[in-house]
Amino acid sequence: MKPTFSGAILAGGMSRRMGFNKAFIKLDGIPIIERAGRAMAAVFSSPVIIANDTTLYSHLGLPVYPDVIKDAGSLGGIYTALYHSKEEYAFVTACDMPWLDAGCIRRVLENVEGEDCVIPLISGRLHPMHAAWSKNCMKEIETMIDEGNLRINDLLGRLRIKKLGEESFKGLPIVKSVENVNTKDDLERTGLDDERQKP
Repeated sequence: MKPTFSGAILAGGMSRRMGFNKAFIKLDGIPIIERAGRAMAAVFSSPVIIANDTTLYSHLGLPVYPDVIKDAGSLGGIYTALYHSKEEYAFVTACDMPWLDAGCIRRVLENVEGEDCVIPLISGRLHPMHAAWSKNCMKEIETMIDEGNLRINDLLGRLRIKKLGEESFKGLPIVKSVENVNTKDDLERTGLDDERQKP
């Protein structure tokens, strides 16, 4: 049987490096979390948002779930996405990826063949916020959190993973799809609007 998938967007809130909530940075007047929601909704029937401030994102019309395990960073976000997933796998992305592409998401899903994680390796870097994660990962995530280790790269070292290079995404804008904005320099480089308006 083919694996089944859900989709989740991690929206952690205040960014230490940016100094404000990245989710509401705008591209062509549209908050980037809304753009991510549109890309995910093109692939998944009911994508969700993982965020502790559930009211902040309610206007987007997607279910919002707080972290099951508090203060565990992106690792806890992945765990929460898997916890709430009704499917075998959750494709997990972040709210700070302005050019997330539905075709690139689908290509990741097409390459899942029973691994714990299928993840793009683009420009020499792994991109865990553009990856498909199996529910089988949950026990290992729990162990790592108990150990106080929240490094996703360390988690990947404990799993059966498949890395997808650029050749796996021929004809698709994968370099843009995995790009995120973390700093004010990123805003200037990408030409994004640093409006900090809440909806």
